[in-house]
Amino acid sequence: MANRRCYYEILEIEKGVDDEKIKLSFRKLAMQWHPDRNAGNPDAEARFREVNEAYEVLRDQDKRKRYDRYGFPGIEASETADRSGGQGSIFDIFNDLFGGSGGRQQRNSGEDLQIETLIDLAEAAKGITRKIKVPRSESCGDCSGSGCKPGSKKTKCRKCDGQGAVLQGQGFFRIQRACPACGGAGQTIADPCKNCGGKGTRPVQQEVEVKIPAGVDDGVTLRLTGYGEAGPARGAPGDLYVLIRVRKHPFYQRNGTDLICEVPFSFAQAALGDSLELPCIIGDPVKLNIPAGLQSMEVLRVPGRGMPNLRGGRPGDLLVQMRLETPRKLTTKQQELFKELKDLEDNHPQSQTKSFFEKIRNFFAGSADSTKAE
Repeated sequence: MANRRCYYEILEIEKGVDDEKIKLSFRKLAMQWHPDRNAGNPDAEARFREVNEAYEVLRDQDKRKRYDRYGFPGIEASETADRSGGQGSIFDIFNDLFGGSGGRQQRNSGEDLQIETLIDLAEAAKGITRKIKVPRSESCGDCSGSGCKPGSKKTKCRKCDGQGAVLQGQGFFRIQRACPACGGAGQTIADPCKNCGGKGTRPVQQEVEVKIPAGVDDGVTLRLTGYGEAGPARGAPGDLYVLIRVRKHPFYQRNGTDLICEVPFSFAQAALGDSLELPCIIGDPVKLNIPAGLQSMEVLRVPGRGMPNLRGGRPGDLLVQMRLETPRKLTTKQQELFKELKDLEDNHPQSQTKSFFEKIRNFFAGSADSTKAE
C-alpha cells in the first residue's frame, strides 16, 4: 500500500475539485498515456491503468468519500462489500478486508476513449456527419475474447487457489490484495490464443460515423456508447468521447448563439444612409440598412440570423458593429469636395463640432473673467 500513489496526485488535481475538473483531467491524461499513442514506451500502459483506476474511484461520490476518509483500505472495503452483496457496517467491511475471503472485484467493461475532431463555423451552424478513424481494441475473433487457444480453457490459479486474492502482512494486521499471478480473476491461461497472445483483444482501426448537431460549440463533447475499448473477459466495451473543436472564422465571432462581425462604412454612407448585402454562415445574405446619421461603432442587430440553439430554442442574432472608415489617400477631386464640406460645416448653425468648440471657448472665457474679478 505504501507504494501506491495518491489518486489526486495521479490525476494532477487538488482535493475538493468538482466533478467536471476530474473528468477533464482524466480525459487529458488518458489521451496522453494511451498505449496506442506511446509505442515503444514501456511505462505508458502502467500509467494508463493508473489514471483509469484513479478516475474510477474519484468520479464516484460514495467511493470518493470513502477514499478521502479511509484511504485505499476504504476502497478495498467497498469492493469487498459489493462482492458480498450487502452493505454491512464499517466494522463488517474492515473485518472482510483484513482477514475475510473473496477476490478483488474486477472492472468488466472496457476503457473509455477520447478523440478530437476539427470543424469550421459553417459546419457547426448546419450540423454535419463526419467519419472518424478510431484506434481501439476489439474482442479477438479466434478465441471470442477468452484469451485461450481455441479448444482450451482457463485453469484455476495455483497462487490464490482460484480465490482471486491473497493475504499480505504479518501477525494480526493482514491486508487482502488482488492475486498478482491472475490479476484477481482466479484463473490463468495455460495455452494462450496465438491471434491475441492471450489478451482476448486485438488492436483495430475502426471507422466511426459521428453525427454533430447544428449549433454545437467549441469544447462540446459527444458520447458514443460502446465505441471504446473492448471489455475484458467478454465484458461490455467502453464509450467513445468526441471532443468538438471549432475553427476560428475570419469574419464572424461567436458569443453563445449570437454571431458578431465588424463592417466598415464611409462618411458618405454615414451621412446619407445606404444598404448593403452581408453574406451569412447559413441561409441567404442579409440586406442591411444603414440609417442616415449612423455613428461609428454602433451595433445593428438582425434577429434570428445567428447560430442555431443546440437545445432547440430560439436561434441567436447577428450583431453588426459598424466602423467608420477614414480614407488615407484622397484624389484631388475628393480633397476639393471635403474642403467644401468643411466650409459648409463651419457655417452650419447646427454643426455639432462648431457647438462643441464654442462651449469650450465660453468655458475658458468664463474662467478667465472669474480670475480677473478676484
